[in-house]
Amino acid sequence: MMIDVIRKPIAHWSQDKTPMNETILVVDDEPQIVDICRDYLKAAGFNVLSANSGPDGLALARRHRPDLIVLDLLLPGMDGLDVCRTLRRESDTPIIMLTARVEESDKLIGLELGADDYMTKPFSARELTARVRAVLRRTTGGNATTSDLIRAGDLTLDRARYVVVLPDREERLTPSEFDILATLASQPGRIFSRAQLLTAVHGITFASYERAIDSHIRNLRRKLRGPNNGSEYVVTVHGVGYKFAEQSGDE
Repeated sequence: MMIDVIRKPIAHWSQDKTPMNETILVVDDEPQIVDICRDYLKAAGFNVLSANSGPDGLALARRHRPDLIVLDLLLPGMDGLDVCRTLRRESDTPIIMLTARVEESDKLIGLELGADDYMTKPFSARELTARVRAVLRRTTGGNATTSDLIRAGDLTLDRARYVVVLPDREERLTPSEFDILATLASQPGRIFSRAQLLTAVHGITFASYERAIDSHIRNLRRKLRGPNNGSEYVVTVHGVGYKFAEQSGDE
C-alpha cells in the first residue's frame, strides 16, 4: 500500500503545532500505515495508541477512552464497520474511517453508522492530521454557558454536551451531526448547500464527498423523530440542499 507521505519535513511542519494532550487511537492492520500515522500525530502533539485488529481496537477504546479514533474499514477479527457500530452504541467518540474501497456505498455505510469522516487510501498523513485537528476543535470546550445553548423552535442544542433536547427526551449526537444541526438551526429557513454544510462540519474545506452530508442528515432525522414521527425539523430543498424548518409542519 503506497501512502502519500514524506517523512523529512515532519520536524519543520510540527513547529506549527499547538500544545495538546488529546489521545488518538489508530486501528489498522498495516504496520507501515500505523507507524506513519503515529509519527505525524505525535509530531503534532498528540498522544497515540495503536491496534492492528478489530477486537484489540475495541478493547483499547473501551479501556483508554481516546479523544478520537482513526479506524480502518478492513480489519482482522472484526471489521471496522462492526467496531464503529459497537462503539456508537457505547459512546460518541469521534471516528475517522480509513478505506481502500472506492465504491460509494462502502464509503457511506460507515458515515451512516455514525463515523464523522472518512479518508480513502492512499492518503496524506498531513491531511489526516489536519482532519483530526478539525474534528477535535469541534469536540473540545468547557462547561455550558448561554452561548453554548442554541434554541430553535422546541429544540435546544447543548454545545458542551453534544446533546439535543427535544420536548420529550434528550438525544446524544456525534460531533458531525451536532455541527450540521447547529448550523441549520442557527438560521431557520435559510437553505444551506451540501458544500456549505461540509465546511461547517470540518472547519476547513476538504475535497470530501458531498453525499456524506446526506448520511449525516439521515442519522439526524432518525434521532429527531418523535414517537408519532413528529414534525420534520430538517427539510430537504431538492436540488439545492437543506434547511431547518421555520415552524412546525414546514415541508
